[in-house]
Amino acid sequence: MNATATGTLGIVMLCHTALRRAAQVARFWLEAGCPVVIHLDRAVPAAEAQAMRDDLGSHPLLAFGPRHRCDWGSWHLVAATQDACDLLLRQFPQVGHVLLTSGACLPLRPATDMQAYLAAHPQTDFIESVAIEHATWTMGGLSEERFTLYFPFNWHKQRWAFDQFVEVQRKLRIRREIPRPLRPHMGSQWWCLTRATLSAILNDPKRKRYERYFRRNWIPDESYFQTLARMHARAIESRSLTLVKFDRNGRPNLFYDDHLHLLRRSDCFMARKIWPEANRLYDFFLSDAARKLPPVAPEPAKIDRYFELAERQRTQGRAGLYMQSRFPGIDSSASKTAGPYSVFSGFDHMFEHFEHWLGQVTGTRPHGHLYAPERVQFHGGAKVWHGAISDSAAIRDYNPRMFLTNLLWATRGERQCFAYGPEDTMDHEVNWFMATDTNAEIHVIRGAWVLGLWQRAEISESVVAEAGRLHRREQDWLEILQSRWRMARLQVWSVADIRHAPELALKKAVSEIADPVALTAHGTAPLRPLDGFDAYLLALRNAGLAPQVFKNFQGDARR
Repeated sequence: MNATATGTLGIVMLCHTALRRAAQVARFWLEAGCPVVIHLDRAVPAAEAQAMRDDLGSHPLLAFGPRHRCDWGSWHLVAATQDACDLLLRQFPQVGHVLLTSGACLPLRPATDMQAYLAAHPQTDFIESVAIEHATWTMGGLSEERFTLYFPFNWHKQRWAFDQFVEVQRKLRIRREIPRPLRPHMGSQWWCLTRATLSAILNDPKRKRYERYFRRNWIPDESYFQTLARMHARAIESRSLTLVKFDRNGRPNLFYDDHLHLLRRSDCFMARKIWPEANRLYDFFLSDAARKLPPVAPEPAKIDRYFELAERQRTQGRAGLYMQSRFPGIDSSASKTAGPYSVFSGFDHMFEHFEHWLGQVTGTRPHGHLYAPERVQFHGGAKVWHGAISDSAAIRDYNPRMFLTNLLWATRGERQCFAYGPEDTMDHEVNWFMATDTNAEIHVIRGAWVLGLWQRAEISESVVAEAGRLHRREQDWLEILQSRWRMARLQVWSVADIRHAPELALKKAVSEIADPVALTAHGTAPLRPLDGFDAYLLALRNAGLAPQVFKNFQGDARR
């Protein structure tokens, strides 16, 4: 084949899967007058390879290079690139730049835009080439060592042998000599080199020696051309013209149809890795659709922020979202719940119609005791709440912490307020969870549970025993709330404090969530009548209840 190329850009495509899409992209380049050399991985079945050849047909600007079996990170990736580039340079002498792509790469701009850009930079090589001492993105703890140790084992298929052999070499202090005058550099595999630089690399008098050295390196496709380009290039712009985003494990992120608007903001000419079924992306970028829309200014920083956020969500999850694949650790820095919420302990005992008043001044739908023993007391007596959350106490108590997080996730955007106290089914894990949750705002009236006993039961031996149990539960909870690990906002009053200044305490408890206009209009909830309460306290104490219980009442139970 001695066809004359009409453009200055030549394309090398390394293909191993989704050959239908690769052929579609190859046709895009051919129609723009760009010579294309395709390398088909030897692992591709003969029938699929022939189908691709038949799909593309005979074209004067198309050639297929010698086939290699290219395992991840192996030398064969470099060899396949060398052979394809050598074929391209020989058969298409007018090619000025060679762009290395994969079958999963997709052009983001018309071919004429890239040709014009390269024509304006005829002697510039676009290749990410970073000295190893500055390459901070490497995975697996191997940076300089990938150039000084031996790697005979496949990292994917022989991981145990790979790791063990690396450790043995470290212990024996084995260090390979780096051939002079090489200074190892690393970078993206996807580059665009000038004909002069690429020819100099392929025809270097020491090529055989360099190949023997790089064959024993780890992931040579990210270092061979990146290192040799530094020796032969006239001018290097150390960046790739192909947009590639990697996750924390070093794997390339996939681009899907919903990334269309994001990809239009890229300052790159190519993107990798495209999901083969992203029909919208292929239809848009391989047609004239982009030219029919108003141009958009490149915003590469926006794309970086997008993937940084995605990576944080992948590793930390979203605040308050619990799922099997992204269950946060106990000490995760991410918020434990989906939004702020308020917990009121004892207020329903001290104030009349407290829930109704709270809803009026805050605009929320306050619940009763979500952890009541009999059933979940949802607002308005609802049996099912948002997210199909049942009021069943048995279901709730199967995983009390997840009950709370599910409720807050299902109602995110609406502040949840609920009652909680020692008379509820208090769960130790839930107590610690709320105490260490930055979204929690907890207000406690110590000892208010006594009013609950007073309002429903005459003093008896069982009531005294119940009072002792509730007191111990409250003390345990307060110890957790007042520990040095607490991150929730906390306010604690005694019953005596509330009796002394009920309006002041109430306004302080709702100061962060109440509407000032509504608070002025509705005033404060009235304190419950406490006639006979002091006598009840005295009778409790005389019945044998521990004196510590009565500290919250500051001598209201007179001698």
